[in-house]
Amino acid sequence: MARRTAASSLALLALLLSCMAMSSVARRLEEEAAPKEEEPEFPPHLPVPELPVPEHELPPLPKVELPPFPEVHLPPKPELPAFPKVELPPKPEMPAGIPEFHFPEPEAAAKP
Repeated sequence: MARRTAASSLALLALLLSCMAMSSVARRLEEEAAPKEEEPEFPPHLPVPELPVPEHELPPLPKVELPPFPEVHLPPKPELPAFPKVELPPKPEMPAGIPEFHFPEPEAAAKP
């Protein structure tokens, strides 16, 4: 069983190394065989002529007159009752056994 595992591992390792060698050789051959092509130079862009903008004269807007707002007789606004005074309970005090927490100052900032 150990021989079969060792043999299959060795075969896989040989296959991996041969694939790596073939890919590097193929890459080198492609680089040598393909001539370096330079990008073609394009002529500079032609200037774009500005098109004339036709001037339009708009007719004057018609004057709109709204009809008069009718008078409306509304009843007087009712008075609201006064709000009752609300008393809040007293603020609870912190227990004496709990220490206050303070963030420690960084050592680099504390020492110049």
